[in-house]
Amino acid sequence: MIELKQGDLLHSAAKALVNTVNCVGVMGRGIALQFRKAFPESFAAYKTLCERGGVKPGRMMVYDLGRLSNPRYVINFPTKRHWKDKSRMEDIEAGLTALVEEVRARNLRSIAIPPLGCGLGGLDWRDVRPRIEAAFRDLPALRVLLFEPVGVPPLSSGSSAILKRTLVVQTKENGR
Repeated sequence: MIELKQGDLLHSAAKALVNTVNCVGVMGRGIALQFRKAFPESFAAYKTLCERGGVKPGRMMVYDLGRLSNPRYVINFPTKRHWKDKSRMEDIEAGLTALVEEVRARNLRSIAIPPLGCGLGGLDWRDVRPRIEAAFRDLPALRVLLFEPVGVPPLSSGSSAILKRTLVVQTKENGR
């Protein structure tokens, strides 16, 4: 069963939370940054695996939080090869196949999924959503909490300060 959701995926009651990541070990923006702050031990394991070349599109990196309560797992889903890149639909499709395999192997009953490759990845939700729905169609006992995009993440305060300084410098250079 797929339920469309909005809000904070990190506070969902799912057994597994899906995090969108790149393959170079950086969680600097978007939902990945939120995961890095919420689950630093998962980030450390992900970064180490990236350094060894073990994070690749179409391969899930599952971190067991060792909890009895939810969430139990963080599933790092590579949606970008490098943090600078845009997401590729073929990587989302390969990842969905691997994600379904993980769900089956771990006998999961609930999972929370963000809008894979949308947002900073640049893919269109109207193209991604049907692929997610199709991937999980044959798992009716699984509760899929599918979080829809709500817009571009706001600039961090640091980014905002850099932007303001840049505007001031450009204005001074133009003689204004």
